[in-house]
Amino acid sequence: MAASASASPPRRRHSHRDDVSPRRRKRRASPSPSPPRSPSPGVDADRRRRSRASPPDSDRCGRRRDAKPSEEKENGHAKPGRDEDGDNRPPRRDRVSDGEDGVERRRMRDRVSDDEKEEGRRRRRARDADDEPDDRRGKRDRERERDSRRHRRRSPSSESGSSSDDRRHRRRRRDEGSRRRDDRRRREDDGDERRRSPVKREPTPPLPPPPPLLPEMIPGRTGGIYIPPFRMAQMMRDVEDKSSPEYQRLTWDALKKSINGLVNKVNATNIKNIVPELLAENLVRGRGLFCQSCIKSQMASPGFTDVLAALVAVVNTKFPEIGQLLLVRVVLQLKRAYKRNDKPQLLAATKFIAHLVNQVVAHELLALELLTVLLENPTDDSVEVAVGFVKECGAMLQDLSPQGLHAIFERFRGILHEGEIDKRVQFLIEGLFAIRKAKFQGFPAIRPELDLVEQEDQFTHEISLEDNLDPETNLNVFRANPNFVEDEKAYENLKRSILGAESSEDEEGSDAASDDDEDEEESDEEDEEQMEIRDRTETNLVNLRRTIYLTIMSSVDFEEAGHKLMKIKLEPGQEMELCIMLLECCSQERTYLRYYGLLGQRFCMINKVYQENFEKCFVQQYSMIHRLETNKLRNVAKFFAHLLGTDALPWHVLAYIRLTEEDTTSSSRIFIKILFQELSEHLGIRLLNERLNDPNMQGSFESIFPKDHPKNTRFSINFFTSIGLGGITESLREYLKNMPRLIMQQQKPESLESESSGSESGSESSSAGSSSESESKSSSDESDRRRSKKRRKRT
Repeated sequence: MAASASASPPRRRHSHRDDVSPRRRKRRASPSPSPPRSPSPGVDADRRRRSRASPPDSDRCGRRRDAKPSEEKENGHAKPGRDEDGDNRPPRRDRVSDGEDGVERRRMRDRVSDDEKEEGRRRRRARDADDEPDDRRGKRDRERERDSRRHRRRSPSSESGSSSDDRRHRRRRRDEGSRRRDDRRRREDDGDERRRSPVKREPTPPLPPPPPLLPEMIPGRTGGIYIPPFRMAQMMRDVEDKSSPEYQRLTWDALKKSINGLVNKVNATNIKNIVPELLAENLVRGRGLFCQSCIKSQMASPGFTDVLAALVAVVNTKFPEIGQLLLVRVVLQLKRAYKRNDKPQLLAATKFIAHLVNQVVAHELLALELLTVLLENPTDDSVEVAVGFVKECGAMLQDLSPQGLHAIFERFRGILHEGEIDKRVQFLIEGLFAIRKAKFQGFPAIRPELDLVEQEDQFTHEISLEDNLDPETNLNVFRANPNFVEDEKAYENLKRSILGAESSEDEEGSDAASDDDEDEEESDEEDEEQMEIRDRTETNLVNLRRTIYLTIMSSVDFEEAGHKLMKIKLEPGQEMELCIMLLECCSQERTYLRYYGLLGQRFCMINKVYQENFEKCFVQQYSMIHRLETNKLRNVAKFFAHLLGTDALPWHVLAYIRLTEEDTTSSSRIFIKILFQELSEHLGIRLLNERLNDPNMQGSFESIFPKDHPKNTRFSINFFTSIGLGGITESLREYLKNMPRLIMQQQKPESLESESSGSESGSESSSAGSSSESESKSSSDESDRRRSKKRRKRT
């Protein structure tokens, strides 16, 4: 039985396409109860030999994946090692009966149908791939590859090993996923067909034009819609009824924008210009807007608190109700921040109150009451706020209420001794005591540029923190006024009385007829002609210097540089800048270049203006010669020596040099030494001596060769001798030799004059002399007599 089994060839596997007889189909349907056949040892050896001789590669395994399991199962055992997917799995069990073969065939049939479905899906995806973007296409390709890889990993052997429940669950999940993908693809196909269908749609009718902007269309409390200024002015001109609510709303919005703009741009330099513009607006109607804008601006930028307080102080002198309303709102804001523990808002409110106290808009009792509340139950934040408040208004409290400030500092001392607060706050208190000791130096009450109101003209408001205050928030919102026209006229009259006749003249001029407009235009043109614009940033001057420097440094020779520099358009008075830049470029070089001397000589020869400017440069450089380094000093001296040697610069500039020991320094002596040494090299000692001895130029050389005193003369001679130019001092040496004789000659006429005056006075004094001699003789005789008497008594 075993031999027959081993000799029989393996049976061929029939696929579902083969023509199977009914008898064989019936035999397969009814499994036989016989035990499974075991393969013979010869077959196993033959199979092992074939597997060693030709191991299956990956391609062959992939192509024959569907055939191998069936063949192995036909032979009655599974091949150990790798299965269809190439994974290391345990060997499969032998087929028990023909019933399992039928199950296997059905399984393979399902797999073939799945492969056909997957191929159809791929074709549809390839057809739809042209309409998809690149990024979506790449994403879908990756998903498809992942699905196909998962599908390949599934094998009948693994499914056979799993339970029926797992197979059913996996099949249901696969069917649901395929159904979901088919529905999504069907929806996409329907959308593509709808997009590609040539159905003509009716064109949509054009939108009607927007209605014209009317005043009653402006919604909201703040206007809602932005209207350009010219459009707003046109709308206000078109409105005929000046008392209508629409016109009042337009004027309200314009007033709000104007007040906000003026308050936001005020600073210490332009506050004097902002105040008239602010008073020109209707502050009685917009007092709520003004207070709201001031508080918001102060909260946004606390550094401008003193400026806003000064602005409020000026407005308070004309409209005390506005100052009181602002103070009430600031106090309410302070109380609200104190209850909410809002430290930033509390700091801003206390700073505003401090500067209002400095401007005498608020009474000093409010400041003392606030400090008492802050220091009653001290915490780190409350003490810090109190310290900042005292820094801001301590100088004013020191003048207005020194005893109250002393009590506040005693409370600070008590808090410091208790030591219950943080170390940082303790250091703040100690710093405050140091500021008080320095009499609040560095924390002035009012800056000089913000001291705009006299204290006698100011209205001071007394408000307590315990009062019931009304902020009057209804003033911030627009409300129609039945007496709008009368109120506007009344404010116009009030504005004329405040601002004077200039405002009334301006208003009359703005309301005048076309003839007046023409006159104003002519006057404006005249004013524009008379107005001069001055560039205080010196931007044009810096650009000119840059151009001159680049031209000088980029030129090959002095002729090219002179040609380019002459093309530069210089305004009258800017010739000096060219001379200064030429001298600066020369001084910055490591060694002197003759290029600069030739360029300066060319400009001096072209225009006398440059000659005069170089004379000024010589005087300036000699006066500041001690500031220059030795290298710069040498280059400057050689530059001017070149100009003097070529007669481009007149020699009378040497009159500014005074060669004495007292009037010179070491730097100036080096400058003079290099200057004259260069002149001697350029001209020669003989020609230089002739120039210096020119009788027409002696007045200019007296300061270099002084003859006023022998000491100065010797100093000049010794100086030129030490630098090797003693030959130019021959005339000065002769003058020094003849100086005693000249002094004697000068003294002789003086002695003759003194003798003549003495003879005249001698005759007058002879009589007096004889009388005095007689008196002296008589007195001497008396003294001799007394001496002789004394001698006699002794003997």
